[in-house]
Amino acid sequence: MTQIVISGTGLYTPPESISNEELVECFNIWATRYNTEHAEAIAAGKVEPKPLSNAEFIVKASGIRSRHVLDKKGILDPEIMRPQLPTRGNDEPSQMCEMAVAAAREALAEAGREPADVDAVLCAASNMQRSYPAVAVEIQHYLGCGGYAYDMNVACASATFGIQAAVDALSAGHARCVLMVNPEICSGHLNFRDRDSHFIFGDACTAVVLERADDARDGGFEVIGTRLKTHFSSNIRNNAGFLNRAEITPRSADDRLFIQEGRRVFKDVVPMVVELIGSHLGAHDLAPAEVRRFWLHQANLNMNQLISKRLLGREPSDQEAPVVLDEYANTSSAGSVIAFHKYKSGLAAGDVAVLCAFGAGYSAGSVILRQR
Repeated sequence: MTQIVISGTGLYTPPESISNEELVECFNIWATRYNTEHAEAIAAGKVEPKPLSNAEFIVKASGIRSRHVLDKKGILDPEIMRPQLPTRGNDEPSQMCEMAVAAAREALAEAGREPADVDAVLCAASNMQRSYPAVAVEIQHYLGCGGYAYDMNVACASATFGIQAAVDALSAGHARCVLMVNPEICSGHLNFRDRDSHFIFGDACTAVVLERADDARDGGFEVIGTRLKTHFSSNIRNNAGFLNRAEITPRSADDRLFIQEGRRVFKDVVPMVVELIGSHLGAHDLAPAEVRRFWLHQANLNMNQLISKRLLGREPSDQEAPVVLDEYANTSSAGSVIAFHKYKSGLAAGDVAVLCAFGAGYSAGSVILRQR
């Protein structure tokens, strides 16, 4: 069997950051104005008042304290409350491409590779900037890679699905070096006027280089195994699409943004992920207690702690289940890879770790790794 390794990782972090306090201040200004403008309808019971938010509520509900974004000014303007990004010409690199190229260069440098060494580029993300041409092909072009490229979308689990696709391509001999990138501009599909979700997402991009072990430099992580699982649910949904303009009854603007039934997601996803990781480890004759580090999807601190606790039978330490969502918030497919990128040091040769992402679909992916 061909041994596959992750030989490099990279991260692009937008320079602008929004604290919970800044986000709440903007939201409460808008909510107060809304309640004042609709006071009569609210009093008559025709319109629901908009509840105010607070920073403590956000931390308690999610563990999030801040988020990096591509545009802070537009999000924090009560008249706008969405990112405002310059429109780029067709002869300019797209925003997602630019982010991916930055993260990719860092990952390639760590792997000791040049773009010309890459013969497959996978762009795996929860939202693509356009339908076609594929963003992956654009990234391939601006980096100067050979071979082929394609986009894939499995929501927040996209990175783990991308890793398995890369492993399959390498094992089958379709490629010898694969670049898998996760450019996420989550602020673009977030409803900043919804108290229950306005704090959830941030923007970032991650990159992973995978190659055959006999081609890779020393170090890195051997991919012991991958496992994927999907189960349909509308509890996390984004209805934006090219057929919106063809719908007989047009959807509201809010219905084309991120929608979530948070409590249902928590109840459904936790056991799904625990079973996935547990059975995956068991298939490789490994027990959760043998795992030195869990790089989990960074969506909700309470969810991650419960998953780790059920697997380990005790509370995990900060080193066993590192957290980045306090700074980055939920960056969809990039989240677990950010945790991997920032907290992959300190392991000894032979140590086992798990990278796992989960989200809309429902979709989930588990990747078992061993430090080389």
